[in-house]
Amino acid sequence: MGKARNLRQRLTSYFQDPAAMHPRTWAMVQAAQDVDWVTVRTEVEALSLEYAWIKEFDPRFNVKYRDDKSYPYLAVTMGEEFPRVLVIREPKRKGTRYFGPYAHAWAIRDTVDELLKVFPMRSCRDGVFRRAAQLGRPCLLGYIGKCAAPCVGRVTAQEHRDIALDFCSVMSGQGDQFIAELQAQMRNASQEQRYEEAARLRDRIGALRRAMERNAVVFPDGTDADVIAIVDEPLEAAVQVFHVRDGRIRGERGFVLEKAEELSPGEYVDRVLQGVYAEVPAQGYPREVLVSALPESVPAWTQWLAAARGAKVDLRIPQRGDKRALMDTCLVNAERVLANHRLRRSTDLTARSRALEELRDALAMDQAPLRIECIDISTLAGQDTVASLVVFEDALPKKRDYRSFVISTPGADDLASVSEVVRRRFARIVDTGAERSGSSVPDTSFAYPPSLLVIDGGPGQVRVAAQALAQAGINDVRVIGLAKRMEEIWLPDVADPVILPRNSEGLYLLQRVRDEAHRFAISLHRKRRAKRQTTSVLDGISGLGPARINALLAHFGSMRAVRRADLAELAGAAGIGPALAATIHAALHEVSPDQPAPTQD
Repeated sequence: MGKARNLRQRLTSYFQDPAAMHPRTWAMVQAAQDVDWVTVRTEVEALSLEYAWIKEFDPRFNVKYRDDKSYPYLAVTMGEEFPRVLVIREPKRKGTRYFGPYAHAWAIRDTVDELLKVFPMRSCRDGVFRRAAQLGRPCLLGYIGKCAAPCVGRVTAQEHRDIALDFCSVMSGQGDQFIAELQAQMRNASQEQRYEEAARLRDRIGALRRAMERNAVVFPDGTDADVIAIVDEPLEAAVQVFHVRDGRIRGERGFVLEKAEELSPGEYVDRVLQGVYAEVPAQGYPREVLVSALPESVPAWTQWLAAARGAKVDLRIPQRGDKRALMDTCLVNAERVLANHRLRRSTDLTARSRALEELRDALAMDQAPLRIECIDISTLAGQDTVASLVVFEDALPKKRDYRSFVISTPGADDLASVSEVVRRRFARIVDTGAERSGSSVPDTSFAYPPSLLVIDGGPGQVRVAAQALAQAGINDVRVIGLAKRMEEIWLPDVADPVILPRNSEGLYLLQRVRDEAHRFAISLHRKRRAKRQTTSVLDGISGLGPARINALLAHFGSMRAVRRADLAELAGAAGIGPALAATIHAALHEVSPDQPAPTQD
């Protein structure tokens, strides 16, 4: 289910060669029985219709949210004779003031518990209120001072409404004014030696401050915004939402969504906005929606949000300042949400066992692959080519067995690098076998083969890896390739790839193994690049050791300044005499030290 400005183009993308389609898209086309559409006048109407239908029908191939929570709100029923404060998750009602949304109901209740010490308004249910009025005796909250007990006439309806209005003012960010008033009253009571009243006022000030501290100030200008950050992965994406109201973070929420359909980044932002605002009543929409990536239809979304809110809504990517910094924080939290989600899956013994069984069945193996090794190549324009080999045992990383390889073959491409790494890794098994036939004690580290060897790549990489295994005499190791773009599993000498379901625990395990190998290879590659870039022509100059090089660079401040220096300036550096200065100058300017040095006019 989706909207399209060009229906022909949208449908054409689904009816093409299956080999060129994403597996999830092909599965959707295979499951479809017919195509129907509704024509509307504007893109805003299309967005509204899509929004309503997704909520009603929950389409199978649309984005799935792995989060069944709804947003809790703090509500004050100002439309009633005796306003009541409560935590709700239901749609908003007329005559009720709402604050939020919040991430957790317990956080709101803690705030309310502190504020009721200062503003003792009603928080009981209607049945409790009526029963107390009939008995002429308040409930427990009335006895302990957390309710003004309007049910038994301790305060009038207007006095209780004033308390509720003050409560709402504090929740709207005006607590500093009440603190100042309470402090003045406390000082007056103390000066008049009414110490018990002064102590009660002191306690109320403390409670009010604790309640205000729960909502940390983010912006000094009363910013009203939702900050939405998305971290994208091949099969999943993590979303983090900060709700900023009156310059304070009033609530936050993080969740993971499954990519049940293949969409562009902007279309995924569309789906996230639909999921976020499906549970937020229109009165709770902010003035600004700050996103980490723009949706496909920014004008349509701004019109739709503005129409629902009844006022202008700005939808944009923050570029600088405090809002950009908050977006960066939101992105970090989204990454944490995804990391925690992965950690929960990886530490689930049942899921790990199911993943190994799925791989055994999908790859037609005799036993589950209890030891999996993965190879990844990292290079940049053919320079500093390295490879990583990571090990997973029982579907968990075994980091002490990780290995790194520096590719020694000159000018090796990706295929040649894979072949070299496989030969070098499995040579250990061959060498150990030879040692076992002799009298020497074998080196048993890394001496037994994995059940499954994964190559980060497609058919070409798998083919050369299988050839290298055959040359090493290894015939009991299953080798596969995992292509990143389509998440396809390639086998040697098999024309068609193996496609695992997108929600398969086996595919998730292979992705974890592949991503870990990629991370390890990238870190090694960066270290080698950094080491190469820190070397300079000074390293090859006779008479210049590390100490003199550091002193020379410290004296001039940079390598560029060393190159510009003449003989006299070089000789003036600590530890550099005239002869060494001439050698350095000649090396930097590619002239013989016996030639006369250039002079400056």
